[in-house]
Amino acid sequence: MAKENKTMDEIHRGLLKKYHTLCTVLGLSAEEKSAIAESYGVESSRDIDTHDLANICAKLSAQANEKQGTGDMDKLRKRVMAAVGSYLRKTGRKSNATVIKAIACRATGHTDFNKIPRERLRNLIGLFNNKVKDSEAVDIIAAEQDTAVVDMGSVFGFSPQGEA
Repeated sequence: MAKENKTMDEIHRGLLKKYHTLCTVLGLSAEEKSAIAESYGVESSRDIDTHDLANICAKLSAQANEKQGTGDMDKLRKRVMAAVGSYLRKTGRKSNATVIKAIACRATGHTDFNKIPRERLRNLIGLFNNKVKDSEAVDIIAAEQDTAVVDMGSVFGFSPQGEA
């Protein structure tokens, strides 16, 4: 029984730490924190039941994610960087994070890569991925065309380079 209480105490301490961290991230004042505690019939956040504390943390965490919107946006930014980088490699240009971000900013008209809205990031991903696909398709067609010219040259007795 004592071991179970120790485990519950550890869980409660962890949730309490998470609660205060989330309150800081959300910028809650001391009065707002005490209002949350009072709504559960206690004076201090330490006295909030573990289950209630878990529910509060879940709600605050959802608010923090909504406020920051970082998870989804970070993934989109990484995908943009991968798409632009792939295009630069395909065209034989040097690429690094600074060059890629500058291209994305110029393409959208923004001065800060992190300020590009979600929909514009999605558009960039599609645009640069399509550019790579189109370039690959053109390379295949051009290679087929070169092969066809060489084959026709041997049939008609001429060299495609103009040599006899």
